[in-house]
Amino acid sequence: MSDLLFHVPARAGARRFTWLAAAPVLASALALVPPARAQTAAFVPEYSGQTPAEACDLCDVDPAGTRLPVIVTARRVPQQASETGQAVTVIDRAEIDRRQTVSVADLLATTPGVTVSRNGSVGGLTTLRIRGAEGDQTLVVIDGIRVNDPSSTGGGFDFANLLAASVERVEVLRGPGSVPWGSQAIGGVVNVLTADPAQLADGAVKARASAEYGYADQAYATAGLSGRTGALSGSLTAGCLRTDGISSAASGTERDGYRQIGATGRIGLEIAEGIGIDLRGYYADSHLRYDGFADAPPFGPADGPQSGTTQELYGYAGVHADLAEGRFRNRIAFTIADIDRDNFDPFFSSIARGRSERYEYQGDFRASDAVRVVAGAERENSRFNDGSIFADTGITSVYGQAIVKPVQPLTLTGGIRYDDHDTFGGHTTLGGDAALALGSGTTLRASYGEGFKAPTLYQLYSFYGNLGLEPETARSFDAGVQQRLLDGRASVGVTYFNRRTKNQIDFRSCVGAECAAQPFGLYDNIARTRADGVEVELALRPSDALTLTGNVSYIDAQNRSPGANFGRDLARRPHETASVDADYRFPFGLRVGGTVTMVGDSFDNAANSVRLDGYALASVRASLPLGERIEVYGRVDNVANERYQTAAGYGTYGRAAYGGVRVRLD
Repeated sequence: MSDLLFHVPARAGARRFTWLAAAPVLASALALVPPARAQTAAFVPEYSGQTPAEACDLCDVDPAGTRLPVIVTARRVPQQASETGQAVTVIDRAEIDRRQTVSVADLLATTPGVTVSRNGSVGGLTTLRIRGAEGDQTLVVIDGIRVNDPSSTGGGFDFANLLAASVERVEVLRGPGSVPWGSQAIGGVVNVLTADPAQLADGAVKARASAEYGYADQAYATAGLSGRTGALSGSLTAGCLRTDGISSAASGTERDGYRQIGATGRIGLEIAEGIGIDLRGYYADSHLRYDGFADAPPFGPADGPQSGTTQELYGYAGVHADLAEGRFRNRIAFTIADIDRDNFDPFFSSIARGRSERYEYQGDFRASDAVRVVAGAERENSRFNDGSIFADTGITSVYGQAIVKPVQPLTLTGGIRYDDHDTFGGHTTLGGDAALALGSGTTLRASYGEGFKAPTLYQLYSFYGNLGLEPETARSFDAGVQQRLLDGRASVGVTYFNRRTKNQIDFRSCVGAECAAQPFGLYDNIARTRADGVEVELALRPSDALTLTGNVSYIDAQNRSPGANFGRDLARRPHETASVDADYRFPFGLRVGGTVTMVGDSFDNAANSVRLDGYALASVRASLPLGERIEVYGRVDNVANERYQTAAGYGTYGRAAYGGVRVRLD
């Protein structure tokens, strides 16, 4: 994580100190930036929150004449940002390169409404939470493939192994997306897209490569090639990361290393005009040394010989057909997500095998300029195997959405989904939103969404399973306004959100007669939760050379279950988070920048007895082109060399420096 840490004492007023502590650092960084000269080129701050519209390949124009990105996450079809009533953050490849990102989770940690925790060294369990929801309630999609792990405890996705080498674009939907996306999208959706070679001009070839080295003997190398000739297009990106890491246990001294090799690829073949075949694949092989737990008080993480491997294989095979002069787009696809995990421990080794197969159809019909209908049907089969227990289940779904523009500035969207789960029967989910994009640069947004998440196979059938579980459900709404100023060079947005969750599944100790069968506890529908909050986003581009962006989120996520923990904060949900980013490009090409991320106090457990102190983190970075095709870059993380924790008992990185080179061929 890019960071500069200021330790915050665990006492009243500590959160306020967190924000004040970062101010001198940001002021010092900005003082190094030369004065800006006014320019006239337009800037779209909402695109990724940070990236100029000139870097956007998928942009449209709003009623005010400002270029906007096209986003696909909210409705699973391309749609102008000005027509989307839900909150979506878009991050493109230019932003990833500018921030020198290795782990996608580190970049997402600086976006509004998102918090990230990691268990120690690079490669340790990494959980992303959106608007205070559980990490398992975030749906993750890579190139149209749902990649949540059916063999994990809550069916969540571990962001530890998601590196940025092949990522072209990330869209983060904040709030329920269950109508188009289905189960698990209670908190939101993270949609990861790799480069689509079909968008290249005929005969075009692109290549890029990078290599960097730094702290803890970390070496990271990537290479990618894409091209198109006639009806055939293809791309392949591969990467390798190895590092000695740090001790995952905060109290330990033994380094826990990590390595990963991985690749992604895409092939497209246009059989006829508007009709084609799409093949996509993703593979990652990761190995991690990690720390177990001490067998004596205080029983926290401690140095040990534990290690684990994870193999991820995701695939997509589909056919698309655009009919009626492109007004009726159809897509049929089969996807597969296969995840194998092996953990080696001197006392207890384990395996986990998770696999999901999905068959889907989606139609996108533009009846007129004012009416658009998106509908689909899906069947998902998933299975879980831990070496002693094998279980499988399935869910059949249909959904429909209507996108209507009764007048030009106003877009109304309404949808319904019906899921028929093999175990839990039928469930209906509703959702809708509205976006009003006025010519004055003002955009008003509001949305309502329902969420649905069936119990996982692990929660049902494992040693701690409970066949009496009910699905988790949620209702959420948000409302916001965004205002563009100074001919599109400035933007400010405010969003309020509210979510209520019922039947949330959690682990509890056994009671009475059930202890005979499950003496170590079981999963149960014991939690009701509530999350309220406000997200504020600000972007400013006073000149073509200078970009300033920032966001602040206040999230109050509480346990509303009757009992001892009623009204307490949910674990690892800081109330306040903020991020400020600045970049300046000199006339001779040198780019300098920095990021300050601030996180308030939180608690590591449901009883709120273990505190995680707030902190402020920052990084500095620079890059310099050497000609048109080569660029050298470097960054320093945790400049102050301080310590902090995102999970109690687990270590974090001190000061770390990295440097590298990039090569491009367009």
